[in-house]
Amino acid sequence: MALRSIITLPDPKLRLVSKKIERVDDDLRRFIDDLIETMHEAPGVGLAGIQVGEPIRALVVDVAKKEETPDPQVFINPEIVWSSEERSTYEEGCLSIPEYYAEVERPASVRARALDREGKMREVMAEGLLATVLQHEIDHLNGVLFIDYISKLKRDRVIKKFQKAAKRAGDGSHVL
Repeated sequence: MALRSIITLPDPKLRLVSKKIERVDDDLRRFIDDLIETMHEAPGVGLAGIQVGEPIRALVVDVAKKEETPDPQVFINPEIVWSSEERSTYEEGCLSIPEYYAEVERPASVRARALDREGKMREVMAEGLLATVLQHEIDHLNGVLFIDYISKLKRDRVIKKFQKAAKRAGDGSHVL
């Protein structure tokens, strides 16, 4: 297993639509293990392949609390096949938009279908935090970020802040 670098705003790769995975093999399982290790190290509760620069439809989620045993779940080619009309609001953050959080309203429950790490089809009925994290990570696979759900004014401010930080980091002003 290896830690991967997480790409951050304003990296244009975050807006790519990830490609469907054709084969679940050992290379993909190694990549999934890297995603899990990277997510836990960050620390985060979800991570999509595109967030480490791989535009493939794979994501991992672990909503176990700190005092609980880690329980990572793998979703390959995930799709939401049902969403509740009931809505819930969570304060969301993102490893690709560090230290920024915003209230996002989404369906309170979803049913997701995906392949597991062995390539077997599974369905998960998710509620609460798991439902929110799954929707957030599946959005990543479609080039959508949680800031797309907030007002244009707030979104523009966040993007501008990260563009300025990236420019500062890239203009040689930092000392090694």
